[in-house]
Amino acid sequence: MNILDEIIAKKYKEVAERKELYPVKLLEKSLYFETPCISLERYLLRSDKTGIIAEIKRKSPSKGDINPYVSVERTSIGYMQAGASALSVLTDGPYFGGKNEDLMTARKYNYCPILRKDFTVDEYQIVEAKSIGADAILLIAAALEPARLKELAAFARSFGLEVLLEVRDKEELEATLSDEVNVVGVNNRNLKDFVTDVNTSYKIAKHIPAGVTKISESGISKPQTLVELREAGYNGFLIGESFMHNSRPEQAAANFIKEYKQLLDKQEVPA
Repeated sequence: MNILDEIIAKKYKEVAERKELYPVKLLEKSLYFETPCISLERYLLRSDKTGIIAEIKRKSPSKGDINPYVSVERTSIGYMQAGASALSVLTDGPYFGGKNEDLMTARKYNYCPILRKDFTVDEYQIVEAKSIGADAILLIAAALEPARLKELAAFARSFGLEVLLEVRDKEELEATLSDEVNVVGVNNRNLKDFVTDVNTSYKIAKHIPAGVTKISESGISKPQTLVELREAGYNGFLIGESFMHNSRPEQAAANFIKEYKQLLDKQEVPA
Protein backbone atom coordinates (compact mmCIF):
# COMPACT_ATOMS: atom_id res chain seq x y z
CA MET A 1 0.00 0.00 0.00
CA ASN A 2 1.43 3.40 -1.01
CA ILE A 3 1.03 6.57 1.07
CA LEU A 4 -1.98 7.82 -0.88
CA ASP A 5 -3.82 4.51 -0.49
CA GLU A 6 -3.07 4.56 3.24
CA ILE A 7 -4.39 8.12 3.60
CA ILE A 8 -7.57 7.38 1.66
CA ALA A 9 -8.31 4.20 3.64
CA LYS A 10 -8.04 6.14 6.90
CA LYS A 11 -10.07 9.02 5.48
CA TYR A 12 -13.09 6.77 4.92
CA LYS A 13 -12.93 5.72 8.58
CA GLU A 14 -12.52 9.32 9.73
CA VAL A 15 -15.53 10.46 7.69
CA ALA A 16 -17.70 7.68 9.15
CA GLU A 17 -16.77 8.84 12.66
CA ARG A 18 -17.46 12.50 11.86
CA LYS A 19 -20.89 11.65 10.48
CA GLU A 20 -21.76 10.23 13.88
CA LEU A 21 -20.37 13.19 15.81
CA TYR A 22 -21.57 16.01 13.55
CA PRO A 23 -24.67 15.05 11.55
CA VAL A 24 -25.46 16.88 8.32
CA LYS A 25 -28.44 18.59 9.96
CA LEU A 26 -26.04 20.17 12.44
CA LEU A 27 -23.64 21.29 9.70
CA GLU A 28 -26.50 22.94 7.82
CA LYS A 29 -27.07 25.27 10.77
CA SER A 30 -23.65 26.86 10.31
CA LEU A 31 -23.40 30.63 9.82
CA TYR A 32 -21.55 30.00 6.56
CA PHE A 33 -23.99 27.56 5.03
CA GLU A 34 -26.13 30.17 3.29
CA THR A 35 -23.24 32.52 2.53
CA PRO A 36 -22.48 32.81 -1.21
CA CYS A 37 -19.10 31.39 -2.23
CA ILE A 38 -16.32 33.59 -3.60
CA SER A 39 -15.12 32.39 -7.00
CA LEU A 40 -11.63 30.89 -6.96
CA GLU A 41 -11.54 30.77 -10.75
CA ARG A 42 -12.48 34.44 -11.07
CA TYR A 43 -9.79 35.53 -8.62
CA LEU A 44 -7.15 33.45 -10.43
CA LEU A 45 -7.99 35.24 -13.67
CA ARG A 46 -8.02 38.78 -12.22
CA SER A 47 -5.38 40.97 -13.87
CA ASP A 48 -4.66 42.80 -10.61
CA LYS A 49 -3.75 39.58 -8.78
CA THR A 50 -0.73 37.24 -8.93
CA GLY A 51 -2.53 33.93 -9.45
CA ILE A 52 -0.85 32.57 -6.32
CA ILE A 53 -2.88 30.35 -4.01
CA ALA A 54 -0.93 30.64 -0.76
CA GLU A 55 -1.19 27.59 1.46
CA ILE A 56 -1.24 27.01 5.20
CA LYS A 57 0.27 23.60 5.90
CA ARG A 58 1.63 22.54 9.28
CA LYS A 59 3.29 19.28 8.25
CA SER A 60 3.34 16.63 5.52
CA PRO A 61 3.92 12.86 5.32
CA SER A 62 7.17 13.35 3.41
CA LYS A 63 8.65 16.31 5.32
CA GLY A 64 7.26 15.85 8.82
CA ASP A 65 6.73 19.05 10.79
CA ILE A 66 7.01 22.18 8.65
CA ASN A 67 5.48 24.92 10.78
CA PRO A 68 3.30 23.20 13.41
CA TYR A 69 2.55 26.29 15.49
CA VAL A 70 1.79 28.72 12.67
CA SER A 71 -0.64 31.54 13.41
CA VAL A 72 -3.43 31.06 10.89
CA GLU A 73 -4.80 34.52 11.58
CA ARG A 74 -1.53 36.36 11.03
CA THR A 75 -0.39 34.21 8.12
CA SER A 76 -3.67 34.26 6.19
CA ILE A 77 -4.03 38.03 6.53
CA GLY A 78 -0.38 38.51 5.59
CA TYR A 79 -0.69 36.28 2.52
CA MET A 80 -3.55 38.35 1.18
CA GLN A 81 -1.86 41.65 1.98
CA ALA A 82 1.20 40.38 0.11
CA GLY A 83 -0.89 39.96 -3.05
CA ALA A 84 -2.01 36.34 -3.11
CA SER A 85 -5.13 35.56 -5.14
CA ALA A 86 -6.53 32.99 -2.74
CA LEU A 87 -5.83 30.84 0.29
CA SER A 88 -5.48 27.08 0.61
CA VAL A 89 -5.93 25.57 4.05
CA LEU A 90 -5.07 21.97 4.92
CA THR A 91 -7.76 20.45 7.12
CA ASP A 92 -6.46 16.87 7.25
CA GLY A 93 -5.24 16.15 10.76
CA PRO A 94 -3.31 12.85 10.89
CA TYR A 95 -0.99 13.50 7.94
CA PHE A 96 -0.92 17.29 7.56
CA GLY A 97 -1.63 18.61 11.05
CA GLY A 98 -4.64 20.61 9.89
CA LYS A 99 -8.11 21.04 11.30
CA ASN A 100 -11.42 22.58 10.29
CA GLU A 101 -10.85 25.39 12.77
CA ASP A 102 -7.85 26.55 10.73
CA LEU A 103 -10.07 27.21 7.74
CA MET A 104 -12.73 28.85 9.89
CA THR A 105 -10.09 31.19 11.31
CA ALA A 106 -8.89 32.11 7.82
CA ARG A 107 -12.50 32.70 6.77
CA LYS A 108 -13.13 34.96 9.77
CA TYR A 109 -10.32 37.34 8.86
CA ASN A 110 -10.31 37.32 5.04
CA TYR A 111 -12.65 38.09 2.16
CA CYS A 112 -11.11 35.97 -0.58
CA PRO A 113 -11.54 32.50 -2.09
CA ILE A 114 -10.49 29.73 0.31
CA LEU A 115 -9.73 26.24 -0.92
CA ARG A 116 -10.33 23.42 1.52
CA LYS A 117 -7.33 21.16 0.95
CA ASP A 118 -8.23 17.66 2.03
CA PHE A 119 -8.84 14.20 0.64
CA THR A 120 -12.50 14.38 -0.36
CA VAL A 121 -14.08 10.96 -0.78
CA ASP A 122 -17.65 11.48 0.41
CA GLU A 123 -20.53 13.93 -0.01
CA TYR A 124 -20.46 14.54 3.73
CA GLN A 125 -17.09 16.29 3.41
CA ILE A 126 -18.55 18.65 0.82
CA VAL A 127 -21.37 19.66 3.15
CA GLU A 128 -18.74 20.04 5.85
CA ALA A 129 -16.60 22.23 3.61
CA LYS A 130 -19.53 24.56 3.01
CA SER A 131 -20.30 24.68 6.73
CA ILE A 132 -16.79 25.83 7.67
CA GLY A 133 -16.63 28.62 5.10
CA ALA A 134 -14.78 27.06 2.17
CA ASP A 135 -15.35 28.36 -1.37
CA ALA A 136 -13.75 25.48 -3.25
CA ILE A 137 -12.84 21.85 -2.69
CA LEU A 138 -10.10 19.61 -4.02
CA LEU A 139 -10.88 16.38 -5.87
CA ILE A 140 -7.85 14.18 -6.58
CA ALA A 141 -8.03 12.01 -9.69
CA ALA A 142 -5.56 9.48 -8.24
CA ALA A 143 -7.80 8.95 -5.20
CA LEU A 144 -11.17 8.44 -6.90
CA GLU A 145 -12.73 6.46 -9.71
CA PRO A 146 -13.61 8.83 -12.59
CA ALA A 147 -17.39 8.32 -12.27
CA ARG A 148 -17.24 8.86 -8.52
CA LEU A 149 -15.16 12.01 -8.92
CA LYS A 150 -17.70 13.44 -11.34
CA GLU A 151 -20.53 12.67 -8.90
CA LEU A 152 -18.74 14.51 -6.11
CA ALA A 153 -17.95 17.45 -8.42
CA ALA A 154 -21.62 17.81 -9.36
CA PHE A 155 -22.63 17.59 -5.70
CA ALA A 156 -20.15 20.33 -4.77
CA ARG A 157 -21.40 22.61 -7.52
CA SER A 158 -24.97 22.16 -6.24
CA PHE A 159 -23.86 23.97 -3.08
CA GLY A 160 -22.13 26.74 -5.00
CA LEU A 161 -18.67 25.40 -4.23
CA GLU A 162 -16.09 25.41 -7.00
CA VAL A 163 -14.03 22.34 -7.85
CA LEU A 164 -10.28 22.08 -8.24
CA LEU A 165 -9.48 18.85 -10.09
CA GLU A 166 -5.99 17.58 -9.36
CA VAL A 167 -4.28 15.40 -11.96
CA ARG A 168 -0.83 13.94 -12.54
CA ASP A 169 -0.95 12.84 -16.18
CA LYS A 170 -2.86 12.99 -19.45
CA GLU A 171 -4.84 9.82 -18.71
CA GLU A 172 -6.18 11.15 -15.39
CA LEU A 173 -7.08 14.44 -17.06
CA GLU A 174 -9.01 12.85 -19.90
CA ALA A 175 -10.86 10.44 -17.58
CA THR A 176 -12.02 13.02 -15.04
CA LEU A 177 -12.37 16.44 -16.68
CA SER A 178 -16.00 17.55 -16.91
CA ASP A 179 -18.12 20.69 -17.07
CA GLU A 180 -18.42 20.58 -13.27
CA VAL A 181 -14.69 21.32 -12.88
CA ASN A 182 -13.73 24.99 -12.47
CA VAL A 183 -9.95 24.68 -12.26
CA VAL A 184 -7.49 21.96 -13.25
CA GLY A 185 -4.46 21.61 -10.98
CA VAL A 186 -1.39 19.71 -12.10
CA ASN A 187 0.36 18.32 -9.04
CA ASN A 188 4.11 18.20 -9.53
CA ARG A 189 4.30 15.93 -6.48
CA ASN A 190 3.46 12.27 -6.94
CA LEU A 191 1.21 11.45 -3.97
CA LYS A 192 2.15 7.78 -4.16
CA ASP A 193 5.86 8.29 -3.47
CA PHE A 194 6.08 12.09 -2.90
CA VAL A 195 8.71 12.61 -5.60
CA THR A 196 8.36 16.18 -6.94
CA ASP A 197 9.17 17.40 -10.45
CA VAL A 198 7.91 20.72 -11.86
CA ASN A 199 8.42 19.36 -15.37
CA THR A 200 5.16 17.47 -14.82
CA SER A 201 3.29 20.75 -15.33
CA TYR A 202 5.07 21.49 -18.61
CA LYS A 203 4.34 17.99 -19.93
CA ILE A 204 0.61 18.17 -19.22
CA ALA A 205 -0.03 21.81 -20.17
CA LYS A 206 -0.54 21.03 -23.86
CA HIS A 207 -3.18 18.41 -23.06
CA ILE A 208 -5.42 20.72 -21.02
CA PRO A 209 -8.13 22.14 -23.32
CA ALA A 210 -7.92 25.79 -24.26
CA GLY A 211 -10.07 27.98 -22.08
CA VAL A 212 -9.74 25.77 -19.00
CA THR A 213 -8.30 27.62 -16.01
CA LYS A 214 -5.23 25.74 -14.84
CA ILE A 215 -2.75 25.94 -12.01
CA SER A 216 0.56 24.29 -11.17
CA GLU A 217 0.90 22.79 -7.68
CA SER A 218 3.84 21.84 -5.47
CA GLY A 219 7.60 22.14 -5.74
CA ILE A 220 7.61 25.80 -6.76
CA SER A 221 10.36 27.67 -4.94
CA LYS A 222 11.56 30.38 -7.34
CA PRO A 223 9.67 33.38 -8.77
CA GLN A 224 11.27 32.72 -12.16
CA THR A 225 9.44 29.38 -12.29
CA LEU A 226 6.12 31.23 -12.12
CA VAL A 227 7.09 33.36 -15.12
CA GLU A 228 7.94 30.22 -17.10
CA LEU A 229 4.77 28.41 -16.03
CA ARG A 230 2.67 31.42 -17.02
CA GLU A 231 4.31 31.40 -20.44
CA ALA A 232 3.35 27.71 -20.66
CA GLY A 233 -0.28 28.70 -20.18
CA TYR A 234 -0.86 28.43 -16.43
CA ASN A 235 -3.18 30.93 -14.75
CA GLY A 236 -2.20 30.19 -11.19
CA PHE A 237 0.18 28.49 -8.80
CA LEU A 238 -0.36 26.75 -5.48
CA ILE A 239 2.57 27.40 -3.15
CA GLY A 240 2.84 26.14 0.40
CA GLU A 241 6.12 24.73 1.66
CA SER A 242 8.26 27.49 0.14
CA PHE A 243 6.45 29.93 2.40
CA MET A 244 5.70 27.70 5.37
CA HIS A 245 9.30 26.71 6.03
CA ASN A 246 9.86 30.32 7.09
CA SER A 247 9.03 31.32 10.68
CA ARG A 248 6.99 34.15 9.15
CA PRO A 249 5.35 32.59 6.06
CA GLU A 250 3.56 35.82 5.20
CA GLN A 251 6.88 37.68 4.97
CA ALA A 252 8.35 34.93 2.80
CA ALA A 253 5.31 35.28 0.54
CA ALA A 254 5.66 39.06 0.37
CA ASN A 255 9.33 38.79 -0.65
CA PHE A 256 8.53 36.10 -3.22
CA ILE A 257 5.66 38.06 -4.76
CA LYS A 258 7.68 41.27 -4.90
CA GLU A 259 10.44 39.50 -6.83
CA TYR A 260 7.88 37.82 -9.10
CA LYS A 261 6.29 41.16 -9.98
CA GLN A 262 9.70 42.63 -10.74
CA LEU A 263 10.40 39.77 -13.14
CA LEU A 264 7.06 40.31 -14.85
CA ASP A 265 7.78 44.01 -15.25
CA LYS A 266 11.14 43.25 -16.84
CA GLN A 267 9.72 40.69 -19.24
CA GLU A 268 6.48 42.61 -19.81
CA VAL A 269 4.42 39.48 -19.14
CA PRO A 270 0.92 40.45 -17.89
CA ALA A 271 0.25 39.32 -14.32
